[in-house]
Amino acid sequence: MKDTRSLEQAVMNQDFVKGKWKQIRGSAQNWWGKLTEDDLDVIDGNRYLLIGKLQEKYGYTKNRAAQEVNQRLKELENRSKS
Repeated sequence: MKDTRSLEQAVMNQDFVKGKWKQIRGSAQNWWGKLTEDDLDVIDGNRYLLIGKLQEKYGYTKNRAAQEVNQRLKELENRSKS
């Protein structure tokens, strides 16, 4: 059951990233200054590509990069709810 929830959460996060990419893109450069405009163009709202770029640019593990993205998405989601 836990795996199903994790998968559902990942899909929801992916949909959130894709739907809010223009908002996230502006914040992403503040959050992760090593990401270039070209990187953000390639990512184009794909959560998995974002995680991969964070691994590449910052040397994060996949788990660490995913945690970083999840944390930032939660912050953004909470701000949009307020």
